Formats: sequence, structure tokens, C-alpha cells
Amino acid sequence: MAPRRPLAEGRADVDGGAGSRGAARHRTVPDPAPGHQVALRVGSFQAVLRTDPSLFSYTHLDPGTAVLLRTAPAPPVDGDLLDLGCGWGPVAVTLAARHPDRIVWAVDADPRAIAITQENAQRLGLANVRATPPGEAAPARFAAIYSNPPVRVGKRTMRDLLIEWLPRLDAGACAYLVVKKNLGADGLARFLTDEGWPTGRLCSKRGYRVLCAEGHGEGTPPAPVPPPTRAMENPGPPLRPA
Repeated sequence: MAPRRPLAEGRADVDGGAGSRGAARHRTVPDPAPGHQVALRVGSFQAVLRTDPSLFSYTHLDPGTAVLLRTAPAPPVDGDLLDLGCGWGPVAVTLAARHPDRIVWAVDADPRAIAITQENAQRLGLANVRATPPGEAAPARFAAIYSNPPVRVGKRTMRDLLIEWLPRLDAGACAYLVVKKNLGADGLARFLTDEGWPTGRLCSKRGYRVLCAEGHGEGTPPAPVPPPTRAMENPGPPLRPA
């Protein structure tokens, strides 16, 4: 599998200060609805998103998601995309803003996450986001999956969730998963490989592994995953937002 450019290169952090370095290059975004909010900056993309105390990491962009956004390759040129376990939507809105011609599905079991993600997308004018609970409306095939899977629900539940969705990957497509090393990232890679989705490690940063589980398409035998290369960590210039 040939390395691709990253979904977003550069910083992925909470940064709401108007005087921050490089802020003048970012487009202005409207104030969010009242309530908790996080200022998201990922490379050249900036947005202010509403969050909710009932959702994971509602006060800031969690380090694992930041690593995923900074290092995961951009998706292939065709096909729908999936943010699995979307939370308040940082991955979904970043994908949707950078790829306005693609449909981005944001899936979460928490109805509040679905409502907040859809609200954030609508406020930012991202009509290509489809937030939905599992089992409703989402298509049968995806060109790429991006996920910070919910480790906190328990290892078995998290693995069952991935096994439910990985069969929807197109042949040769990848699910990019970020998991903390001390929370079982390497064991998850072995498990997914044993289950038929060859899984390699793209990089390891700040104690997190970014894994790539490769889809093999319905009725097609799994293809081997090549060893990770450092090219993933320095793949060239960032994609520019629309």
C-alpha cells in the first residue's frame, strides 16, 4: 500500500487565542451556540466546535485524536468516509472541510454525540456530514475509516465494534485507528490481523499508536500489510481546506 499524504499536517490542538502564531492565515469562524466549546486547529483548518459534558474529552481535543489527525493519511479520491465513534465531531468536520465533495458519516452510539456533531457541521456549513447512530442509514462500503475507538467501554466491546464495521471497508482501503500503547494498541493489532484484517503500525507518537487495518472486500482474501515506513511521518505538504 503506497503512503499517502496526511489528513492534516502540523498541529492539532486547542488554540483559541487570537494572537497565536499563524492565526492570521486561518479563516474566521462564527461563534458557536451557547455551552461548552473547543477551538480546534488542525494544520491550516480552524473551527470552534460545541461540546457537551456528557461526551468524551469535552473540554479539549484529546491527545489521541490530535495524533490521528496529524498523522493519518488522506483518504483515496473516491468513496464515502467514516468517523467511527465521532464524539463531538472533530474528525468528521475536519474530513468534511478538507473533502467537500465526499460524504462523511459520523457514527456514535450516544444520541448526544450525534446531535452535537450534526449541529457543529451545520453551523460550519458542512452539508456533507451525515451523523447517525449505528445501524441506521450508513452505506455498506467505505473508502476509509478514521477512529479513536472507545477503549473505555471495555476491550471486548471495543473489539466487537471494530469487527462489526471493518467488513465495510473497500478492498485495499484502510481503517486508521489510534490507541494508546499502554491500553492495548499492540494487542489490538494482533487481534485484528488474526481476525482477517492485516494491521500494521503507521507511527507511534506521545504514547499512542496509529494503526492501519486493511480491508479486503467481500469475498476477497486479505492482503498482507507492508512494514511501516517513516515516509508516513514526513509525507510532504498538507492538503489545503476548501
